[in-house]
Amino acid sequence: MAISIQENLTIVHASIEAASGAALGDDNTAPTLVAVSKRQPDDRIEASLAAGQRVFGENRVQEATERWGHRRAQYDDLILHLIGPLQTNKAGEAVALFDVIEVVDRPKLAKMLAAEMEKQGRRLPCYIQVNTGAEPQKAGILPADVDGFVAMCRDDYQLDIIGLMCIPPVDEEPAMHFALLREMARRNNLEKLSMGMSGDYEEAIAFGATSVRVGSAIFGARNEPGK
Repeated sequence: MAISIQENLTIVHASIEAASGAALGDDNTAPTLVAVSKRQPDDRIEASLAAGQRVFGENRVQEATERWGHRRAQYDDLILHLIGPLQTNKAGEAVALFDVIEVVDRPKLAKMLAAEMEKQGRRLPCYIQVNTGAEPQKAGILPADVDGFVAMCRDDYQLDIIGLMCIPPVDEEPAMHFALLREMARRNNLEKLSMGMSGDYEEAIAFGATSVRVGSAIFGARNEPGK
């Protein structure tokens, strides 16, 4: 049976609205749905665009450039979030292509992004990625270092830090990580929380997520390399 991107988007949006209502009541503002489009084929991307989705998340700069570079002229309301680890030598390309950078996680990268934004005349909103589970294989600033790093990004590099992002460990209850991220954001006067994916975005909304990154619930399984 063919995947219906339209139906999947309708279901996800309804779930987001319901979770937002339960968490915040009648005065809620539903979180932004960031459709994670990495490694998805063109027909699914086109179907999501036809269904009205305009906010997308990508992990790799080169892949995103190939996918979205030519579509910029077609969709002037397109908003691209970088949600995967960024090498410093790709900072210039990232600043040129993306509208939001969610993966600021080390001083060298913060410095390079600031320099590229100055050079290109683009001041992009940024999130600091936090490695809430202190996983050695995962990108992100450690929780103990968040406060100092936020101050450095703001004061030394004048980055527009608007929020925090996390990816909880797959083998742990995500709620504790969402709660931790919320507390760190509150402490640093940050309004935005990028947290929650296909399997746990409703729970993330209960903890105050302002954007959720959803891939498989919209697009189905990804095309994995080598398959």
